Order: sequence, then C-alpha cells, then structure tokens
Amino acid sequence: MSMHPVVPKPGRDAPPPAPGKPSSGKARGNRRLLILALAVVLVIVGTITLAVVRSEPPTGAVVPTEPAVPAAPVAAAPPSLQDSVDSILSEADEYRIGLALADVSGGAERTFGDENTFTAASTAKILTAAAYYHLVENGQASLDEPMGDYDAAFQLEAMVNDSNNDSWLLLMDAVGHPQLTAYAASIGVAYDPEQNLLTAADMALILKKLYAGELLDKDNTEQLLSYMQDTNNEDLIPAGSRSGVDVHHKYGEVSGELHDAALLSYRGSTFALVIYTENPEGVPDDGQAEVIRDLTRAVEDALFPVGLTGK
Repeated sequence: MSMHPVVPKPGRDAPPPAPGKPSSGKARGNRRLLILALAVVLVIVGTITLAVVRSEPPTGAVVPTEPAVPAAPVAAAPPSLQDSVDSILSEADEYRIGLALADVSGGAERTFGDENTFTAASTAKILTAAAYYHLVENGQASLDEPMGDYDAAFQLEAMVNDSNNDSWLLLMDAVGHPQLTAYAASIGVAYDPEQNLLTAADMALILKKLYAGELLDKDNTEQLLSYMQDTNNEDLIPAGSRSGVDVHHKYGEVSGELHDAALLSYRGSTFALVIYTENPEGVPDDGQAEVIRDLTRAVEDALFPVGLTGK
C-alpha cells in the first residue's frame, strides 16, 4: 500500500515555515516593502538635514533682526498724550496756544489748549488753493489761465511753497470772497477771508479732507501736497519731526501769531497736526517756534512707535 503525504490545509492548523527559511513569495514581498520603507525614511531625513544646514548663516554672517517698529498703522493717540501736551502748555503759558490732531483715516479731531479762533495767517492759503483747484475740476477755471505776470499754476505753487502773498491775493480774487466762504462751508468750516480766522480744529479738518482725497481729485491732491514740502520755512513742525516721518505742511506768521499746519505720515498712518500760537506782545519770538517743535516731538512720541532716530 502506498503512503501519500498529508498536505495541511491553510489556517491556524498549518505548521509555520522553518525559521530563516521563507517558504513563499509573500515573505519575499514583505522584505521588499521593508527595504522600500527604509529608503523613504532615509530620503526624508536627508532632506530635513539639508534644509537645516541651508537655513544657518555662514560663519561670520550677520543674522537680520526683526525691525524695531511694527509695520501696522497706528490706531489712535494714547491717553498719555494729554499729559505730555498739558505739561508743555503749562510751561509756555505766556502764549495762547491751540493744538488739533486728526487721524485722516477717520475719527474725531482731538484738541488741546485754546479752542478759539486765531488769525490763521498763511495757513489759510491751503484753503484758497483747494478752492481754486475745485473750480478747475468743475471747468470754471484753468491752471493755464493768465494771472498776474504768470499763470494760475505758477501762482498756486508760489502761494503755497514760497508763501507769496501777492499770489494769494490774485487767487482769492479769482475764486471770489463769497465763493471762498461758500466753499469752506461746504467742507464744514466757517471762514471769512476778510477776517481770516480759523481754529486749529478747522485747519486740521481741511488737511484731513485734503489728504483723504475728499476735496480734490488724485492729481490735484498730489500736486498741492508736493508744494507743501521743502518750503520757504522748515523751522517749525518739520524741524521738530523725527527722521522717517514724511511731513507736508504750511506755516503762517502775522503780528504776534506763529503757526504751522502739517500732515505727518509714517508706515501707513497719517495725522493732521495743527499748532497755532499767539504772543500777546504782538511779535513772534523764538519761544513760539520752540514750543511748536516741542509739541511736535510729544505728538510723534505718542503717535508713532519707538525706534525712530531723531534728525
């Protein structure tokens, strides 16, 4: 009788293969998967190592640091500004001083000191310029229009950049005094060119609306602002301003009054700052100029982050 070997059926009853001797293609496949997995791990480790090496600066290289000043715009002046301004005003109590501050992105103006009107002097030339540009945009006037010995464009630049009073008279006559009053009223300012009285808050509102593009179109706004830099007097707000702050301004001086009205821009924030001062003696003196610079420094310390270097 012949004997046939018993072939075990698949399942738990099947005997395991001898150790170290794989007996099927399945074992060989598992080994290939293990080798492939190890290769993938080695590739990943190598990639991470290379990235770390590349991220390290070479020997002696200077590692850049984060800027000291954040790029985000300033939201608003802190309450501490009140104490700083009050301290300066109390030390300069021989003068009548009004200060107004307005964020061009919105919000109400903040006022300090005297809130009454001052003789606006040449700061009001910005209002006259805006009124004439407004007529140009409405087709009622032209920048090429003859005016005095030159044209209107020349007179506008001379009035704002050089503070030329003859140019101012020519442009006010071209606009017309009643029309100038009406234009001022249309932007929320009470103004009579015969008296030339404004509060610091009035002037801050004019600058705020100008910079925000609420008065003139883009080209005329940029042109007028360009005349408000490198002017014939840079000794007031610009001299008190820090390096890195962009300043557009118009100063004014008459009898005992010395003023400056400016737009201060830094890293996406722009504020209108107007400082009106009056000396009861009837003649501007060096103390008024110094207090304007001191107030400018105090305002910028509060508005803009630390990290700017002084001029």
